[in-house]
Amino acid sequence: MTVSASLDSRAGVGTRKKNITRLIVATSIGNALEWYDISVYAYFAVYVSRAFFPNNDPTTSLLLTFGTFGLSFLIRPIGGVMLGTYADRHGRKASLMASIMLMTAGTLTLALMPTYDTIGILAPIGVLLARLVQGFSAGGEFGSSTAFLVEHMPERRGFVASWQFASQGLSGLLGAGFGALLTSWMSPADLQSWGWRLPFLFGVLIGPVGIYIRNRIDDATPPPAAERSSPVSEVLLHQKLPVLLAIGALAVSTAVNYLIVYMPTYVVKTLNLPPSVGFIASLAAQTAVMFLAPIAGLVSDRIGRTTHMIAFGVLLLVSIFPAFLLLTGSPTPGFILLGVLWLGILKALYYGPLAALMSELFPPATRATGLGLSYNIGVAAFGGMGPVIMTWLGGFALIGELAPGYYLTAVAVLSLAALVTTRRLALA
Repeated sequence: MTVSASLDSRAGVGTRKKNITRLIVATSIGNALEWYDISVYAYFAVYVSRAFFPNNDPTTSLLLTFGTFGLSFLIRPIGGVMLGTYADRHGRKASLMASIMLMTAGTLTLALMPTYDTIGILAPIGVLLARLVQGFSAGGEFGSSTAFLVEHMPERRGFVASWQFASQGLSGLLGAGFGALLTSWMSPADLQSWGWRLPFLFGVLIGPVGIYIRNRIDDATPPPAAERSSPVSEVLLHQKLPVLLAIGALAVSTAVNYLIVYMPTYVVKTLNLPPSVGFIASLAAQTAVMFLAPIAGLVSDRIGRTTHMIAFGVLLLVSIFPAFLLLTGSPTPGFILLGVLWLGILKALYYGPLAALMSELFPPATRATGLGLSYNIGVAAFGGMGPVIMTWLGGFALIGELAPGYYLTAVAVLSLAALVTTRRLALA
């Protein structure tokens, strides 16, 4: 090889790496904004409940807050289908631009919404509407961005798609970081009065950056020239099994994720400890997700998705109850940090290959729609309603503090069943 050819080859490699980095950043930043807002809402649920859902019973107020949190997830499958279909027909970029603009608008509305004491019943109604806009937007984000990534780099699907979840770890890290900082730095009165709005205002600033970056990317393949059939009807009529398997594989990972963001509330309401303890534990878990998910995706490109995920799914299953026995039996900051961090590590190692596995269950023509539908049904059923279910279960005397453990164990069994079925049918 001549010197000039060698230089050209190196330049080509450098250009490809630069392009892949730009693509990952462009897709991940919207996903990060989505999950940042979700995590901040959950982390600051105690303060949001007092601002918008006042009630003489704190548990009722908190249930209303998490109920609004959960209701916003019910619209996600609609967003997933509508924006996914838009992506399958008009291109991934068009859908990605729409979703990030809607998410930014919803976050801005929530950040500036007057409290119940100021405008009465309009306050919780406004919060619900803002959450519904965010839920619709988030519904279309995962399917379009995952399809975009795997189609640009099909030979390394596990690695590139894992950044979807690494970005979630980053957003959760930022949310938990805000929580730990503000609860340590501000007085409870100032935090309740206006301090809880600061993380949401920070989220608004991410939006324009994401819009600018996404406007400078292109699809890997052009949208179809002619419409043969509706992607929605194709998925619902002929791809029901892949949808169910994708939902099942996702279930435990999204349940653990929402347990992590639920931890500050669990620490305060159930274990009677300062909120900073829960924020620091969540911070550690989200750090693990951010760094370990890409490594797990890379490994799955070599040994296979189901082999990797079944191994860590089993390890997660047998770890859940010991972790919660540790949390409830010795509710000290050190043990809480250790238990939550261990669950975060296992979640990250399970999570990494998940986006690639789900994308491989659907053909390109319906990939964004199939991903959007299955992902958002799974997140709504096992994630968004998770805090409500855990709060409700905690009210039963025989379950009490171990409510999250019972919930996660049942969901982990479901996910393992879906992975084993996927492996046997060789669908991914």
